[in-house]
Amino acid sequence: MLEMKVYTSAIKNLALLVVFGWASVAMAQDAAKASTNMPPIDKFLMADRDAEIALARSAAPESVSRDADVLVLGSHGFETAVKGKNGFVCIVGRSWTSAADADFMDSKVRVPMCVNAAAARSYLLRITKITELALAGRTLAQLNEAMAAAVAKKELPLMEPGSMCYMMGKQGFGGDSAPHWPAHLMFFFSDTDLAAWGANQPGSPIVGIADPAEHLTQFVIPTQQWSDGTEVSASPTHVHQ
Repeated sequence: MLEMKVYTSAIKNLALLVVFGWASVAMAQDAAKASTNMPPIDKFLMADRDAEIALARSAAPESVSRDADVLVLGSHGFETAVKGKNGFVCIVGRSWTSAADADFMDSKVRVPMCVNAAAARSYLLRITKITELALAGRTLAQLNEAMAAAVAKKELPLMEPGSMCYMMGKQGFGGDSAPHWPAHLMFFFSDTDLAAWGANQPGSPIVGIADPAEHLTQFVIPTQQWSDGTEVSASPTHVHQ
């Protein structure tokens, strides 16, 4: 069985891909050391702002994403590009939160995600903090330590009840270890028993991931369609920026 270090972002846990059977991931043993070789920050940015907005919105069905806030990545972190009205927030995750440890500094990673209002007030705060730390030059090991400390000191909130995320975008790039993320939904809790959801059980479609250090429990449920309504059997495309 692959050894996985459960990191703050649920979408970073490639164990779910192994369970789904869509990918086989070989984790690099020296990922933390390699993470110090950070490319120039502008490599992580998307020059076409409209393209980033469109990619972020592709995470959820149009009926949800059309009225969502959209954040785009700037040199110091995520910035509001579009103000919505339904409480959802869509972003394009980068390698620090949306790829395997081996791809921690892959500037090509682009993973669309769209969280609801509850997750925006809790889970998304972890994503934005990780991003700010990474842009400031923190290594993977330093990020792990800083995030665990922030949760322990209650600088970051526990997961708000009802927190969830759409990750149904057909386009995107998750890194060389797992280029394509499967279409799925995610639900976020704090210190919840995986058995309460029947997660990781034979025949169960639910993948459960627990991170005791950050008091974060994540449940992943695959969907049969991409956000544009096409069946997941259709081969997804990915974006290389």
